[in-house]
Amino acid sequence: MALKQFLVLAFLAVSSLTSRVRAIGVNWGTSASHPLPPSKVVELLKANNISKVKLFDADPLVLQSLSGSRIDVTVGIPNSMLRSLSSSKKVAESWVHDNLTRYFSNGGGGVRIEYIAVGDEPFLQSYGEQFKPFVTGAVSNIQTALIGAKLSNKVKVVVPCNSDAYQSVSGLPSKGHFRPDLNKTMIQLLTFLSKHHSPFFVNIYPFLILHQNKNTSLDFALFKPTAHSRNDSHKTYKNSFDTSYDTLVTALSGVGFPDMEIVVGQIGWPTDGAMNASSSIAETFMKGLVGHLHSKLGTPLRSRKPPTETYIFSLLDEDQRSITAGNFEKHWGVFTFDGQAKYNVDLGQGLRKLANVQNVEYLPSRWCVLNNNKDLSNVTANVLEACSLADCTALSPGGSCFNLSWPGNVSYAFNSFFQEHDQRADSCEFGGLGLITTVDPSIGNCRFAVELRTSLSTSLHGSLLVWWMLLITITTSVCFLGFT
Repeated sequence: MALKQFLVLAFLAVSSLTSRVRAIGVNWGTSASHPLPPSKVVELLKANNISKVKLFDADPLVLQSLSGSRIDVTVGIPNSMLRSLSSSKKVAESWVHDNLTRYFSNGGGGVRIEYIAVGDEPFLQSYGEQFKPFVTGAVSNIQTALIGAKLSNKVKVVVPCNSDAYQSVSGLPSKGHFRPDLNKTMIQLLTFLSKHHSPFFVNIYPFLILHQNKNTSLDFALFKPTAHSRNDSHKTYKNSFDTSYDTLVTALSGVGFPDMEIVVGQIGWPTDGAMNASSSIAETFMKGLVGHLHSKLGTPLRSRKPPTETYIFSLLDEDQRSITAGNFEKHWGVFTFDGQAKYNVDLGQGLRKLANVQNVEYLPSRWCVLNNNKDLSNVTANVLEACSLADCTALSPGGSCFNLSWPGNVSYAFNSFFQEHDQRADSCEFGGLGLITTVDPSIGNCRFAVELRTSLSTSLHGSLLVWWMLLITITTSVCFLGFT
């Protein structure tokens, strides 16, 4: 009987490890002008059997929508909070109380919070010293707050790092090391992670590697078997992901943490806004990635040990994301902004076809286009103004609307502005050049979107609030004048 029990426990342990290795989640960002209601996003997650989600903040509406969903959640802390968290244990205690304790539950009635992600790529090279000095202090104070809240054995503290935290001058994984300016801080962080049995979260972007490195081929980024392999110290590399991952493994070994658990916090492929950013290429990449993870082959330096968890970036398109790195930044979603699948991929749940979100509320079916019957001498200035305040990234070289002929590209810019401003009549003026139509001007793969209704109620509420305050002011003034 004892032997039988041992075998059962061993089987369960191996099964648990296997399921952990195969865990694929998604990043849920909310940088959108007209975001899907959180309840609809949770419906989308459930419909696609996605059991893990990573957030970039602790939005109360988002966390409430995840309550009772049985989805494992990573809650994010923005970089802007690192300084205050580092300098004050009370701030950390308040954050844990407000954003963790109140939602946490051992059963199925609360939010299943798994990690706290302290910062969002705070060591990014372009940030310089802006956030780096506060990371270790912030994680330490958050950990102390977790201990005080009796949650330290349930929630782990992690720091998502961009792959630019480590490098290899030769491009070979065997020469990998952390950036010299990060060595001291990284050793402090890794010591903390090791002490508390927390994994190292790394964000790897094969698209950016391709975008920035002329020596990388598209096939190598896409896991294609036809890609030219690279040899390094008797190890063969067949794709960008393994190359970057093992560069990190070497860097970890170099500072004394060869067995550190690794979680891929972000990985994906954009579908618009640049060359090689399309739905078909994204589908090829995602199928290659998922197939690679499910093969359990691991990487040359960690054979049979793939990352324990991998989070796809991203669930939805976000039209408010910064485009500092490129116009593709607004188009990382596996789904469009309104929850419609761009392509099909098995995210590890055995589904051959992704499920779209249902019963989405849109603004009326109308668009703003260029009125050709007007004087078009000022059209360029109006287009520039529209695109400075709306999302015109699909018009970029290589984008889905790049081949639009004039005046289609002008109409696209006008409509983007019109939709972002809730289809207000005055947002289709453009000095008399705009014309509202009920005929969809979409052409081929170039979609002239109609925005979601979600922010319309907010806009109306704001307008009503302004009118109500104005009414109160007028009434008060009249009463005051009458009194005097």
